[in-house]
Formats: sequence, structure tokens, C-alpha cells
Amino acid sequence: MDDKNILELFKNGQREKAFSKLYSLYPKIEALITSKGGSRQDASDVFQEALIILNRNLEKSDFKLTSSFYTYLYSVSRFVWKDAQNKFSKKELHQLNNQEIEHFHGVLEEKKYQLAERAFLELGKRCQELLRLFYHQAMSFKTIANRMGFKSEKIAKNQKYKCLAKAKDIYQASKNNHQS
Repeated sequence: MDDKNILELFKNGQREKAFSKLYSLYPKIEALITSKGGSRQDASDVFQEALIILNRNLEKSDFKLTSSFYTYLYSVSRFVWKDAQNKFSKKELHQLNNQEIEHFHGVLEEKKYQLAERAFLELGKRCQELLRLFYHQAMSFKTIANRMGFKSEKIAKNQKYKCLAKAKDIYQASKNNHQS
């Protein structure tokens, strides 16, 4: 199956079918990662992350696949692996072409997303619920106060800011731990 057919599957909402076709590329990615000192499990993890990055990018309206799926996944997998090993030299980064820069940015964005998700999951259940009600269900502070048992909407609003500050602190601590 060629790239156009796989792209059509994505456009038609047949993601599972599209991803099953992309799994035919896994042996080549495994060969890449194992040739760079990784294990088969590392290769599997890297490939999964590359597919997640591809999926997030395909959901963006401005994303255009400018290469084959193989080239895209190979490039992203290479960046994911090198980033995991902290093996990027400044010289290498300066020598990236535009397409490689785009792929590398995708890897960095995914890393930020994972850190933010981890920070959210480390918040207490009440903070998680409050933030979900506000951001995902677009509830007013008055409704949130009533639903969560706060005495006023002002208290709900203050609690939201405290939850966000806590999430930001967790995110920063995770980010700093990953850079060490």
C-alpha cells in the first residue's frame, strides 16, 4: 500500500487501518535503533513515540506530509532516539535541513506534551476535576463552585489559579529533571 492510500485512510477516519499499514515500516526503524546501540524494546518505544508524533501532526490543519511516511518516521525516530540519549551536538543541530528541523520540533513538542500530561496527573483529584470543568466543559466559576462545594465563585477562581501554579511547578520540576 502506498503513502497516498495511507493518507486517505487517515483522512477518512480509518486510523487503525492506516497505523496497521505503517507497522510494516517497523523492521526498518528497529534496524536503525539497534544499529545505534538500542534494544528491540527501545526500538518499539521509539517507533510508538514516532507514531504518536505523526498522529498529533496529522490532526493539525496546517500539517503537510512533505516526504514519504517511511522518511518521516525514520527521521522522527532518529531524533527521538538521539534526544533520549542526549547525543545532539551543536554542530549537528546547525546542520539540520528545514524538513529535519520540522521533525525535531515535533519531537520536542511531544516531550512538552508528555511533561504537561504528567504534571496534570500528579495534581490532586480535586485540582484535576476543577481544571477539567473549567477548560474542557467550559463551566463558569459559579457553576464550578456549586458543583464542587466552594462557598463562592471567587474561591473557585482562586483555587483554579492555585491548581495551575501547582501544575506549573510540577511541570518545571519534571523539565529540570529531564535536562539533568
